[in-house]
Amino acid sequence: MGSYEAAYRLAETDPEYFWLVAARAISWDAFPKKALDSSQAPLYRWFPDGELNTCFNAVDRHVRAGHGDRDAIIYDSPVTGVKRKVSYTQLQDQVSRFAGVLAGLGVSKGDRVVIYMPMIPEAVVAMLATARLGAVHSVVFGGFAPAELAARIDDAAPKVIVAASCGIEPNRTIAYKPLVDEAITLSHHKPTATIVFQRPELPAELHDGDHDWSVLIENAHPHECVSVNATDPLYILYTSGTTGKPKGVVRDNGGHAVAMQWSLGNVYDIGPGDVFWAASDVGWVVGHSYIVYAPLIVGATTVMFEGKPVGTPDAGAFWRMIEEYKINALFCAPTAIRAIKREDHEGVLIAQYDLSSLKALFQAGERLDPDTYFWATEHLKIPVIDNWWQTETGWPIAANLRGLEPMPIKAGSPTVAVPGYNVQVVDGEGLHVAAGVEGSIVIKLPMPPGTLPTLWGDDQRYIDSYLMTFEGYYTTGDGGMIDEDGYVFVLGRTDDVINVAGHRLSTGSMEAVVASHPLVAECAVIGVQDQLKGQIPRAFVVLKAGADIDPSVLEREIVQSIRQEIGAVAALKEVVVVQALPKTRSGKILRRTMRAIADGRPEAIPGTIEDVRVLDAITPLLKSVKSETP
Repeated sequence: MGSYEAAYRLAETDPEYFWLVAARAISWDAFPKKALDSSQAPLYRWFPDGELNTCFNAVDRHVRAGHGDRDAIIYDSPVTGVKRKVSYTQLQDQVSRFAGVLAGLGVSKGDRVVIYMPMIPEAVVAMLATARLGAVHSVVFGGFAPAELAARIDDAAPKVIVAASCGIEPNRTIAYKPLVDEAITLSHHKPTATIVFQRPELPAELHDGDHDWSVLIENAHPHECVSVNATDPLYILYTSGTTGKPKGVVRDNGGHAVAMQWSLGNVYDIGPGDVFWAASDVGWVVGHSYIVYAPLIVGATTVMFEGKPVGTPDAGAFWRMIEEYKINALFCAPTAIRAIKREDHEGVLIAQYDLSSLKALFQAGERLDPDTYFWATEHLKIPVIDNWWQTETGWPIAANLRGLEPMPIKAGSPTVAVPGYNVQVVDGEGLHVAAGVEGSIVIKLPMPPGTLPTLWGDDQRYIDSYLMTFEGYYTTGDGGMIDEDGYVFVLGRTDDVINVAGHRLSTGSMEAVVASHPLVAECAVIGVQDQLKGQIPRAFVVLKAGADIDPSVLEREIVQSIRQEIGAVAALKEVVVVQALPKTRSGKILRRTMRAIADGRPEAIPGTIEDVRVLDAITPLLKSVKSETP
């Protein structure tokens, strides 16, 4: 029996023992005597009698162990020309002082803090300082528009908002403070204070209730770590919901810390002193798990890159970073590698850099297509590892566990279920299907530590959204199959959530904005295949009778509305006017049919359309806008 099989069986047959052993790698104020609390199933809780502080595990314990001089954060910002390193001792000082700032503004255990910042070390400081107080942070990606930020403010009800004055991209500077001000105006809940980190590229004008980060921290007193229950929330991270209303995924303190420690070593083969780069953003789950918490909890060095490594004038930015900082593992979305492949198909740039420190390339956030996998494997000459997980799970569901037992790699598969996840494939009736047969991917309850215990303030929505479709199982919303070797293949979403360059977005929320246009009678937004970004949203609209508007003008107005209501991250750029939408006899729009036509798969079109003339009318239009290679 190999290391993987032994671990998987033990986690399945004796999870109590397996996870209590794993918990020993974490520093506890009160070590848990019990691993799993099933008393309120299907709402499970991990380490119910444990007490700890996540910030202590990520920072203080490494300083106490004599590793204070080790680099905690490497910050590289081509858009500002700034590079700097932050040691664990320096991070402890900054975090403890900013915790004092937050405490001075009334933040205490259980309070919420919304963080709206770009990829700068201060974002990590704000997250850790919130955790240090036993408070709950909710990081909102800087690409979201005021209305989306306001929805999160209303749901989380933060006492304080922490923001930067601006975000900087390769071709523009975005003023954050006006967006925050507008969001507060739109929200019903009003935070007591806003802290602004002033960036020299675009300082913000401060008003009543606003505070300058630098002024506050200069006079702040360090604050010690506050012990919390393992089941207390660490953060809320909002993800797209099929209804358009964002879902506040809750992450607890104890289970999360154990999962981060265990996964970074066993899945990614990264330990103390190693350098790990997750090329994402702190606003997404990858940023929470593998830019901030996992590397710091383990005692590794994490890399923060401000800007876009691909698409900037420096086409070799990834490779320059790896060579300069001796990075041991890179984690990014397949979109990034596809973009590099487009610019450097023969791998000429790759050959110019010393990449000897790099042990593996990890891919997640969207499906790793075989073509990209083979290209990266050929030119990097290292294992290229797919891993599949979700905002809800917080760490990989299926992976090739490089630190536990490396396995043969199959193109198109993230390999096998990670210990703790009982992954199965079922049909529409909930019956298990044979190996190699497609169906809905589900996970048997309970899921392992670190996965969501519930949604913020709404246990019933959590149950309704994830646990009702198949009794006793968590519904992933992904479809796929498991082959005869136990390898999981994830083939696409079964709901209206799409992955755009690794960003999870709801087409339902986009449809609500499109439908609000005064000339639109009905609409559908679908995700269509794109060879660079994996999927991109495209809107199809039927105009009201007598409506007279230039299609290019309509497209411009709708795209602008999407940017204002959701944000540029939605990436909707194309609007197609059609005579009708394909529907069932009951009037339901056949979105899967539309996706099949748009992707050039007419064989996947079901024969359930009421009016063949509708299909005849829409088919040539959809085919004409089929995504092409960029």
